[in-house]
Amino acid sequence: MLDEEDIRTRLLGLEPGEFHFPALYGEGWNRLYIGDKVKIGREFLNAVRKGKFPEVEDTGRKKGGGRVYLKRG
Repeated sequence: MLDEEDIRTRLLGLEPGEFHFPALYGEGWNRLYIGDKVKIGREFLNAVRKGKFPEVEDTGRKKGGGRVYLKRG
């Protein structure tokens, strides 16, 4: 399950610009099962689209095997 408060905290330390969700999630990402990665990634996408993280937008693009997000400064 996506921990929105943890994500908000991580967003504070992220510089404005494009990013992939695993970079925001942090080092624990690679220890997750693929199904959990898909589920958490989808939860983040849905939260972004609902405006729960107003400084983040979904660019609608994929690059390097993942969806590209934009953090506005």
